[in-house]
Amino acid sequence: MATERLKDHSQEHRTFTVRAVIAMFIVLIMLGVLIGRMYYLQVEQYERYTTLSDKNRVQFQPVVPTRGLIYDRNGVLLADNRASYSVTLLKEEVKDLEGTLDQLRGLLNLTDKEIQRFRKRLRQRRRPYQSVPIRFRLQEDEIALLAVNYHKLPGVRVEAELIRYYPHGKSLVHAIGYVGRINERELKKVDSQNYAATHYIGKLGVEKFYENVLHGQVGFQKVETNARGRVMRVLERTDPIPGRDLVLSLDLRLQQVAEKLLGERRGAIVAMDPNTGGILSLVSTPGYDPNLFVTGISSKDYNALRDSSDLPLFNRAIRGRYPPGSTIKPITALSFIDSGVVTPAYRIFDPGFYQLSKGGRKYRDWKRWGHGWVNMKSALAQSCDTWFYIVSHKAGGEPMWDYLGQFGFGQVTSYDLPEASPALLPSHEWKKRNRKQGWYPGDSLNLSIGQGYMLATPLQLATATSVIANRGRWVRPQMLQEVKGAEENPPILPKPRPLPEDVQLKSPQYWQDIIDGMVEVMHGEKGTARKVGADAPYRIAGKTGTAQVVGIKQDEEYDAEKLAEIHRDHALFVSFAPVEKPKIAVAVIVENGGGGSSTAAPVARKLMDAYLLGIDSTIVQEVADGT
Repeated sequence: MATERLKDHSQEHRTFTVRAVIAMFIVLIMLGVLIGRMYYLQVEQYERYTTLSDKNRVQFQPVVPTRGLIYDRNGVLLADNRASYSVTLLKEEVKDLEGTLDQLRGLLNLTDKEIQRFRKRLRQRRRPYQSVPIRFRLQEDEIALLAVNYHKLPGVRVEAELIRYYPHGKSLVHAIGYVGRINERELKKVDSQNYAATHYIGKLGVEKFYENVLHGQVGFQKVETNARGRVMRVLERTDPIPGRDLVLSLDLRLQQVAEKLLGERRGAIVAMDPNTGGILSLVSTPGYDPNLFVTGISSKDYNALRDSSDLPLFNRAIRGRYPPGSTIKPITALSFIDSGVVTPAYRIFDPGFYQLSKGGRKYRDWKRWGHGWVNMKSALAQSCDTWFYIVSHKAGGEPMWDYLGQFGFGQVTSYDLPEASPALLPSHEWKKRNRKQGWYPGDSLNLSIGQGYMLATPLQLATATSVIANRGRWVRPQMLQEVKGAEENPPILPKPRPLPEDVQLKSPQYWQDIIDGMVEVMHGEKGTARKVGADAPYRIAGKTGTAQVVGIKQDEEYDAEKLAEIHRDHALFVSFAPVEKPKIAVAVIVENGGGGSSTAAPVARKLMDAYLLGIDSTIVQEVADGT
């Protein structure tokens, strides 16, 4: 018989009590730890965790300033800001990037190129929590479609912004430039705080040069967001300071006339006010639509512009380097008489050529049978090369180098055209340094008529013509006329380059002698541009020029019909008017246009007529119609 073991209830009670006490003690300890932790978090670390919490709920966002507008001298808007909606993505809030892009591809019909451009922007250095655009200029139906699907697209936003718009398209692109998406290299150069919300920056021209004035100062706002990061309300706001508006010396009407005058031809026109240096018109053709570059040009459009044989991206007005031809003869002639090499009355007989030595190379005049007896005035009027050959051989190159430099050649004298080229003013030192050769007498002959090594831009030619019109007084070529509100709050502008000193001659009469020769070009019986100057209601001082593109052998005669169009001579012309009180100076080049008197001079005459006789709404159309 098994014996039953009786339970010891008192022992079990003691065991239970001990275990309960231990358990309660552990619970109390844990509770104490919890209370202590809560006290530490809620009391000791209150400020810290309140701040962290606010960062999850409250954000500080930069507010982009409105970019300043650009006007012409008559108050016509040249560069505007237009409201636009873009779809953007905030990578920090997106868990599945590829899935989100696939959804957007289906909703918005995104192309592969748009996706590629987005990925490129995403790889660029950017600030934390900075949205990256996917598509610009959304349509209303696209905005509505995104709004309906917001709950499926965390991190995707529709953002409203002002985007630069150029209402006159290609007419002004080479004059004022354009803005574009800011890149990584540009971000390193700007104030990162002031550009915290900025997506665009000036790329070329006036837009680039006056970037600091046009951009403004960034603002900030304190916003409350929900769990998805979407803004619920604005708690505080410091408004941005808008960029300053600019008024340029440009006359849009004159700009459009100049553009129509050049038409489809490759060329450039620069018109200046010789009294102030203000640029009235700056045209380079062909041009292109700057609006294509604002939000990012497509590869197809860019390749078409880049690969075009007409070089529409190239600003011929300020970067085109051309042999100036006979347009510099007034300056080389001035160098001869002011340095005492010859007097204005010095005469030579022109048989149609000049030889440095008997039996040597013949330096031919453009008129193969010659001009007969000519002095300086008639040499300028008829553009007699032989007179300049003979006198330059007497003078050597030094006087010409010196005087041409005083008129701004070989240097940049403009203020707010950052892409302007210094072109090339050759000298003995230059040739020795770059060609490892000495300066030959033939080099002086070529330089005297604007051929050989010398190169000049249309802007330089217009500037030098202004100096002649001012009888030696220098004015700086510039686009800016005024910054609006500058009287109360003057802007900080870039420091200008030093200007050449005013041209001082031994005798003031020499100015009159040179100008008289230029007047004879337009109004004399034998002037090369007398047909263009005929019946003008004002007096014009001008000089025609023809620049060789390819060399012609000594015994060959130039025949444009036998040459490809790209190998034909350039047509040039410089002028100012009215002679008594100059109001406009003009430089025109028509690439491969032939003679300056037949091609470039008529363009300048019509432009000066428009400016001096008054521009109304019909003139631009009349020019377009060829009347």
